[in-house]
Amino acid sequence: MRQELLTGWWIDTGKLTPLLEANRLILEVITPRIDGDVDDLSTLDGRVVIEAGAIVRNSILRGPLVIGKNARIIDSFIGPFTAIGDGCEVVNSEIEHSVIMQSSRIIDIKRLEDSLIGREAEVIRSQKRPRALRLMIGDHCQIDTE
Repeated sequence: MRQELLTGWWIDTGKLTPLLEANRLILEVITPRIDGDVDDLSTLDGRVVIEAGAIVRNSILRGPLVIGKNARIIDSFIGPFTAIGDGCEVVNSEIEHSVIMQSSRIIDIKRLEDSLIGREAEVIRSQKRPRALRLMIGDHCQIDTE
């Protein structure tokens, strides 16, 4: 995540919906850039930024979106208006219209949307089937879904 000065109207990002709207506005104007490592099995569509040290394997990335430094995206779908922070790990999951802050892990989550995940949080699917999650969790949390 990074900050950027926007001219025009102001958004209070203290709540989930305005924060996601601010993220959407910023991602709408990004310039595509690939500084990380993307394998041939992955598909990138739209405005995608992949920062240095990030690894993308066998995944679909549909921008606009940002993948932070040293993040790992494996066997996953990352949809529009998503920001994945530095050092995050996303494995076998689908994420769209969400902000995942640094060093968080999203593992085996079939659909995560309209969500904010704090720093160093873990969202890991158990054996049961939640189909979609809408979350706002704080830093250093862990959620195991049922």
